[in-house]
Amino acid sequence: MAWPKRSIGGSPHELAAADLAPGSGTVRSAGVAGLGCAVPDQIVTNHDLARSVDTSHEWIVERTGIVERRIAAPHEATSDFAIAAARRALADAGLPGDDVDLVIVATVTPDHPFPAVASQVQQAVGASHAGAFDLAAGCSGFIYALAAGSQFIASGFADHVLVLGAETLSRIVDWTDRATCVLFGDGAGAVVLSPAAPGEGFLSFDLGSDGGGASLLYVDAGGSRKPATRETVDSRAHTIKMAGREVFKWAVQIQVESALSALRRAELTVDDVDCFIAHQANLRIIDAAAKRLGVAPERVIVNVDRYGNTSAASIPLALDEARQTGRLRPGDIVVTVGFGAGLSWGSAVLKWGAPVTDA
Repeated sequence: MAWPKRSIGGSPHELAAADLAPGSGTVRSAGVAGLGCAVPDQIVTNHDLARSVDTSHEWIVERTGIVERRIAAPHEATSDFAIAAARRALADAGLPGDDVDLVIVATVTPDHPFPAVASQVQQAVGASHAGAFDLAAGCSGFIYALAAGSQFIASGFADHVLVLGAETLSRIVDWTDRATCVLFGDGAGAVVLSPAAPGEGFLSFDLGSDGGGASLLYVDAGGSRKPATRETVDSRAHTIKMAGREVFKWAVQIQVESALSALRRAELTVDDVDCFIAHQANLRIIDAAAKRLGVAPERVIVNVDRYGNTSAASIPLALDEARQTGRLRPGDIVVTVGFGAGLSWGSAVLKWGAPVTDA
């Protein structure tokens, strides 16, 4: 199948038109001022899963690279992890909640159809003057949320934006389907976006979607098309359905195309990349994309083995780990790329540096 690429993107100057900030005459870049993550305490290993479905540790590792994943307890929900991650990101930034102008949460597993998880986060962290909304773009959601938050800073609408990817995918997994139940985990990651010094922060984005592939990765019931009924519940229509082979081939191709597009917009090449953070869906997908791009293995961040596919949370979880393990240094060029339901995809190029404090 040919995958037509219809995408948008650009540098902060291209994406933030002057009329978004009347009279300002300036466009600001956004940088990462703080990072924070939260995951469940419960660890479910491949050996645990092998006791309930027809699978094995070796089978899962060979096909996915996953060894274990974090699974939420029955009393835990997406907002619990989002709030914990948000508080840690704000503490890392040295920023009180009241200074936050906007909260954006990327998720496909909110606590409720409404209100938004973002509103729950906004209240919990004391962001009393902030707007808040959720964004649903599947596993690409965090990149979409970063792009949106960066534009609010570029336009002058906001000085500090709290951006999160948060999921409890275990709630929508069919635990009898060995092809999907081995893949997913729960957790949340948050960043505080603030104005960056000239030449630092987010240098470009690439966003795209091809709705023609929507049937390859979806949840059939629970929305307005098929509201919840006894029949939809009994048939497990509220759980993730995925055409794994087709998604695998598409994911490798689209990550390469999107990352290269974002690099071109930033006037950079693969040789400039110091850190490559792909959506942590499958180790084979990450390795194949990095190899096609020509990114050396030592520059690729991988933690899918310990967390599984956490959808919108996977990139901030990996970004935070890269920072904590010393693999991010001031001036490093970071490329992040996500792909997922929609079908959707997105990439961002970030020059790691200290944010400007006098916003």
